[in-house]
Amino acid sequence: MSKKGLPEEKRSSGRLILPSLIVSQLAIQPPYMLTGLLLVDIALTFGISVGVAGQIRTLSSIVAVVSALIMGALSIRFKHKSLLMTGLLFISISALGCSLAPDFYTMLVCYPITGLGMFMVRPMINTLIAEHFPLEKRAGAIGWMAAGGALAYLIGSPVIGLIAVIGGWRLAFLGFVLPLIVVSLMFAVVGLPSTPQGLRSTVSKGNYLEGFKGVLLNRSAVACLVGNMLSTAAFQLILLYSAAFLRQRFLAPTGFISIVFMGGAVCYILGSLFSGRFVNRFGRKPLTVLAALLAGMFFISTTNTPNMWLSIALSYLGDLFAGIRYTASTSLTLEQVPGFRGTTMSVNEAAYSMGETLGAAIGGLSLLIYNYEVLGLSLGAMGVAAAVIIQFLASDPTSSKPHVVEH
Repeated sequence: MSKKGLPEEKRSSGRLILPSLIVSQLAIQPPYMLTGLLLVDIALTFGISVGVAGQIRTLSSIVAVVSALIMGALSIRFKHKSLLMTGLLFISISALGCSLAPDFYTMLVCYPITGLGMFMVRPMINTLIAEHFPLEKRAGAIGWMAAGGALAYLIGSPVIGLIAVIGGWRLAFLGFVLPLIVVSLMFAVVGLPSTPQGLRSTVSKGNYLEGFKGVLLNRSAVACLVGNMLSTAAFQLILLYSAAFLRQRFLAPTGFISIVFMGGAVCYILGSLFSGRFVNRFGRKPLTVLAALLAGMFFISTTNTPNMWLSIALSYLGDLFAGIRYTASTSLTLEQVPGFRGTTMSVNEAAYSMGETLGAAIGGLSLLIYNYEVLGLSLGAMGVAAAVIIQFLASDPTSSKPHVVEH
């Protein structure tokens, strides 16, 4: 019997739970992919500059951070399955609104709803994993979630590009994003059971601040959140700047870079899946620290080598360990405050978003003042710093010899 009084094996008895969560993880990626690939087309449609069009992403990021924090409170009160489905519904409304938007101002209203929905869905996916899977299977499930997100980029990019050629960016919203969200909603309805009564938090349901206090006053939990933020900032070297680095430093053509990115996505997927197997053998914290450290060092090396092929190989190793780090660190963070997992995962999503912003800002500043070598050093050092913080300030509550964490 588990501590909550329910047999552990019954938590993962539903065969459709994992597929349903994977589909949800895959379905929330395309809206961001679409605007990244087709931002120029959106700008041309409304007769505005690309810089102005890009503000829909900025506004969406702001809404995402705010919604992640709000979710930290709502997750105490409402069923996690219901919150996940509500998030998917918001993304479907956003996709429909964007596809029909008559002007840019309507896009500014509709698109940020995607950020609201995404940051409702992502923390609930991990929270539901904790509810329906025993401890020894959670890391593996989280690895599949990370792989699903990367797979969305691997498959979605060419599909979105093909649909856009046929019918433009509006058809990409209407013919790809919206149907995928509808399918994920169907999977959620059929495949996700309601939260077992014995697993739902009964602590201070009416006090929305209690969850935040439980997380933010826990030194180990905060260390995990800061480490995740810094690791995410480091990963922006690959997501935001590696394409420009290859084009400007080695004059690589765009088509070749697309192939390189697909290879990087495969490495990230493999790292995510391998990490799920390694966590139970090596431990959540040791694997998180090692992967964050190695990923940071490989990111530093990526922009500090004079050979293009060596640079690509180093970036692939960085992708591999970034995938390992994500699965291990998410699994570690998930166990920090068991009574408030929904709040923990919601604040964690806010930390990831802040990491994306921090990495973009530091990377851009490094290029403005210095060069790509300093860019790699600056962002890679954040990954190394994440490893140091988690090593000395975080603990694994599931370890056989847990460290006593001060509150």
